[in-house]
Amino acid sequence: MKPVSLPGVDAREEVLTTAVLRSWARTALSELGRARVEIDELNVYPVPDGDTGTNLYLTWEAACDALPEGELTFAEAVQAFGRGALLGARGNSGVITSQLVRACGLRLAENLPRTQEQAGGGLADVRMSEAVAFADALVFAADAAYGAVAQPVEGTMLTVAREAANAALKAANEGRTVAEVCLAAVAAARVALTKTTEQLEQLRRAGVVDAGGAGLVVILGAIESVLSGRGPAATTGVPARVVPTEARTGNDLDPDGPAYEVMYLLEAPDEKIGDFRTLLAGLGDSVVVVGGDGLWNVHVHTDNVGGAIEPGIEIGRPYRIRVTHFADLTHHQRVHSRAVIAVAAGDGLAKLFTDSGAVVIAGGPGRRCSTGELLKAIERSGAPEIVLLPNDKDSIAVAEAAATAARQDGIRVAVIPTRAQVQGLAAIAVHDPERSFDDDVVHLSAAAGQTRHGAVTIAVKDAWTMAGTCRIGDALGVVDGDFALITDDLTTAATGVVDRLLGGGGELMTVVTGRDADPELVDALVRHVRRSRRDVDVVVYDGGQERYPLLIGVE
Repeated sequence: MKPVSLPGVDAREEVLTTAVLRSWARTALSELGRARVEIDELNVYPVPDGDTGTNLYLTWEAACDALPEGELTFAEAVQAFGRGALLGARGNSGVITSQLVRACGLRLAENLPRTQEQAGGGLADVRMSEAVAFADALVFAADAAYGAVAQPVEGTMLTVAREAANAALKAANEGRTVAEVCLAAVAAARVALTKTTEQLEQLRRAGVVDAGGAGLVVILGAIESVLSGRGPAATTGVPARVVPTEARTGNDLDPDGPAYEVMYLLEAPDEKIGDFRTLLAGLGDSVVVVGGDGLWNVHVHTDNVGGAIEPGIEIGRPYRIRVTHFADLTHHQRVHSRAVIAVAAGDGLAKLFTDSGAVVIAGGPGRRCSTGELLKAIERSGAPEIVLLPNDKDSIAVAEAAATAARQDGIRVAVIPTRAQVQGLAAIAVHDPERSFDDDVVHLSAAAGQTRHGAVTIAVKDAWTMAGTCRIGDALGVVDGDFALITDDLTTAATGVVDRLLGGGGELMTVVTGRDADPELVDALVRHVRRSRRDVDVVVYDGGQERYPLLIGVE
């Protein structure tokens, strides 16, 4: 292998640091988001349920969310990240990925301090130790993933992980730096992925590469992006189908295959897991049991749901049990069985949400909705799948409580943490009941998260704010939930809020007028935007909310 020059990595610095881990985690999440739909479309094995990309994205998102802010040692960071992946793993590929991440992190946390200490202070030796430690961790992780699967199958993400690890070890043994070892692993993973089509009959018939392996290539490819100092690639890195889509034969579930996917977390002694995994293998297929130190994530495809859960009860405590009927996933586009419930702060906002297909609960300043109201709305909808849009930061906890209660009745509920009415409008605008539940949740979450929000109001009392002390009658500008401006009139406050929101970019501005909004205020704001940002489209809705003459969103 020819040594490479990496503009993003200073040869005098360590590469395996908490900062690099954070950067890789964020980059990989972004790339999985871009590739998610494409990976879903590749999904024909072990079950053609079209959710591998979504499951990988949600698993990785859980890992990223578990990585605390602030100062962390590398060992603390990788352990937190791995635990987050374990607890949030979804689907067969998500569970295997969580094992890869957790095992790799634990091995690095165990080996790096020792190898660096043994280096004797020589910088070149530390770099060499880092490279060897990283390669060793990849090998350990691949072995752990194979060991977690009751019946490993070649031509899957397991194969891709092993080939990446072998290439990394070879490069490390040749004396390469850790950056070069990373790039060797990425290159080998891409080659291994292209070969999966001929290694597995289902993939060959469908003319696709393995979906889980494609996701792993995206994750590993993010390392290349971080270490090289280049931005994400123009493409996702997921290979195109080998043959036209029409040649696919894996669109329908095998009538002779297991009907259910069973997943749960299990608190049980490590020494009990070997026999437990073997027992599950006799009940179905795609058996994966990952974890350690008394906490495990269990996955199996089976016809015997009770039989898959009872052994867990016998050796420990199963919880977060999820049972998915594959036939429901396959036919989800034919059944409209999902309700979106939105909290609206005014009559006009209620009509906007209703016209978009949502069930509306009255809320807003001075009138917070209750858990009971949300539960009654969930019950009245009769839908087995629910999406909640709280649209207010104080209502998020209420929505989470309602979701927890509803889940105990077997209802699938997702809370999109919308902190403002305009974020809820952005989310409901992309809602599509024809999509799978997870796919729809991802779209709504992304739309809400990409919407910055602001508002203007009049101070009703003297108070201290983030912008300083305000007096009764002052005009206040709110940006992303915090008071950011104190001015003499609402027009100045509104233009100031908009300038701050558009300072972070944006193509569409939504203005929602309140019950007592002055039309001249709205006209002045629209003129200001059209003069200063002609590239921004502006839409105005009558919201009818109290206290806030204007609510503003920028997407």
